[in-house]
Amino acid sequence: MNRKSSGIDRRSFLKNSLLGVAGAGALAALPSALRGGQKVFTAPKAETKKDGFIYRKLGKTGITLPIVSMGVMNSDSENLIRAVLDAGLVHLDTAHGYMRGRNEEQIGKVLQGRPRDSFFLATKVPGEPVDGRTRMFSAETKAGPFLEKFDLSLKRLGLEYVDILYLHNVTSRDAVLFEPLMKALETAKKSGKARFVGVSTHSNEHEVIRAAIEGKFHDVVLSGYNFRKSNLVELDKAIAEAAQAGLGIIAMKTLAGNYFDRERQQPINAKAALKWVLRNPGVTTAIPGMTAFDQLELNLSVVKDITLTEAEKKDLRLVPQEGGLYCQGCDQCLEQCPNALPIPALMRSYMYAYGYKNLGAAYDLVASSKVSENPCGSCAGCAVRCAQGFNVRERVTDIVRIQAAPPEFFA
Repeated sequence: MNRKSSGIDRRSFLKNSLLGVAGAGALAALPSALRGGQKVFTAPKAETKKDGFIYRKLGKTGITLPIVSMGVMNSDSENLIRAVLDAGLVHLDTAHGYMRGRNEEQIGKVLQGRPRDSFFLATKVPGEPVDGRTRMFSAETKAGPFLEKFDLSLKRLGLEYVDILYLHNVTSRDAVLFEPLMKALETAKKSGKARFVGVSTHSNEHEVIRAAIEGKFHDVVLSGYNFRKSNLVELDKAIAEAAQAGLGIIAMKTLAGNYFDRERQQPINAKAALKWVLRNPGVTTAIPGMTAFDQLELNLSVVKDITLTEAEKKDLRLVPQEGGLYCQGCDQCLEQCPNALPIPALMRSYMYAYGYKNLGAAYDLVASSKVSENPCGSCAGCAVRCAQGFNVRERVTDIVRIQAAPPEFFA
């Protein structure tokens, strides 16, 4: 199904959708779970159902969430966020850098006056400085700047605490266990500004998850996970190990770029892709981005039924294929590039631009990668052979053009 809006407005949605049936019961289920505090974790428990919604435990946190939540990254509609919460999808996921802070500010406006135990909020803060190519931290990466950014996030949100604070976009064991930032997360948790802490990862997810298990410190991992991942055997094993260890797993990038093609003529069946992710009982909830009311209606149908039909399986093209917009983050390209370009980050920028139509996110990620306006100019040909079959030189040359536009175009 195409994620493109069908033009359904909030008033029509509230009148005609599943909201009236599901909202009250879903919201009623959350406060008791929040007030209950942490429980002793013994083993993964089966999902539960209440008022038609499917719920799962978030690791050993004691929290129970609907299996579908809202990724707010691409949304600029306060009315949509309100409708999501009113419908009972109580978990919102944002980040310090989304819309250059406006995303958190927008959510803060929506949350004003709502009981604090009626929603579950996560934000993500990056550790800086970080090597744009290797994503490794340095001796200059300190806890202080991280905590300052987090305090600014709390101010934007208008909250005294968030439910989950993530160290954003880590890709290796060393990054997960980087002591200064682990101490920063510990400080946030001990101060009461974060109930739970974790890491988010767009690539090398199985290593990141296993590092979090090893460290016995993090509560949650927000992981890229979708039907197009090439390392699913190892990733599924790591998710199962996380379930046994009581580490919560939340899934992002569930729609694998939204389209199979740059021209946006071959949309990914969003309902099928989301169901595919949630077939894994080790995933507590998924955070698909929502930008329109018809997407909310679709997600409300998935939160009640994750059965994949044969037609939906066919739509997903589950036989491994090259191409698409979603970069696997396998990092095989990094050693091949003589110019040491941060290719995975640039491929993700390309997906943001052509799959999400989020030019602001694409611009910010390219800018943070610190590449020149012609990064491939010194090479007669491209030495990189992408495991996914991407024409790397073509995509890099295309997406870096965005740097020529004034930053205020994306403000």
